[in-house]
Amino acid sequence: MEHAARVHRTDAEQVTAGAGLDVGPQQGRIFPLHPSRSSPRLKRQSDGAAASFAARAPRVSEFLIRLLDIVGSLAILVLSLPVMLVSALLIKITSPGPVFYRQERVGQGGRLFTLCKFRTMVNDAEKHVGPVWASREDDRVTSVGRILRRMRIDELPQIYNVLRGDMSLVGPRPERPFFVERHQALQGVRLAVRPGLTGLAQVRSFYDLKPNHKVRYDYLYIQNRCFLLNVYILLQTIPVLFAKKGW
Repeated sequence: MEHAARVHRTDAEQVTAGAGLDVGPQQGRIFPLHPSRSSPRLKRQSDGAAASFAARAPRVSEFLIRLLDIVGSLAILVLSLPVMLVSALLIKITSPGPVFYRQERVGQGGRLFTLCKFRTMVNDAEKHVGPVWASREDDRVTSVGRILRRMRIDELPQIYNVLRGDMSLVGPRPERPFFVERHQALQGVRLAVRPGLTGLAQVRSFYDLKPNHKVRYDYLYIQNRCFLLNVYILLQTIPVLFAKKGW
């Protein structure tokens, strides 16, 4: 696993420098972000970066990655179905509001899709505060939601997004249009691949890692992306879940 060995480092600054990556303004190239009902101001600028990345990516590797996504997602779905059913029941009986939380996110090439998660916060949590970054200690999180977050069970419904092709099992975490519009580091190269359920930043760091450091891990992953690296990250995700860190 040559690619896995190249990214097996812990400090975001070091891995970025070692890969020769620069996350300055020149990395802020904007992919065409297709506007929707809730984000009419998303920019529509393209510099051919998506086409360039697609041309470099081996078709066999991309096929294997997609095959891993489908087979892996179905296996996770079967194994986690009892847990998901119990989680849905607990959410329903302990907190008013829907079981699932749906939110618009920015996917590959700037395309918008609806991400699905178990609801872990009180209903309409952002009604008064607006969009904010996730944090470890958030008083809007319900008692059941805190457990689901700690065990990452709230992310399981995103298996649906993986099977649909909106996401991959491994990749940069998808961000909301509100934040992508305002942060160049979340645009450009970071949108060259499908967003993931887990990723290099999630298995190599901690929940409260600064967003700009997470982006550096994302760039490093994209530069080395291949089937074996995805397998490596998935395997590394297992101990991270039990250690209750990452993301």
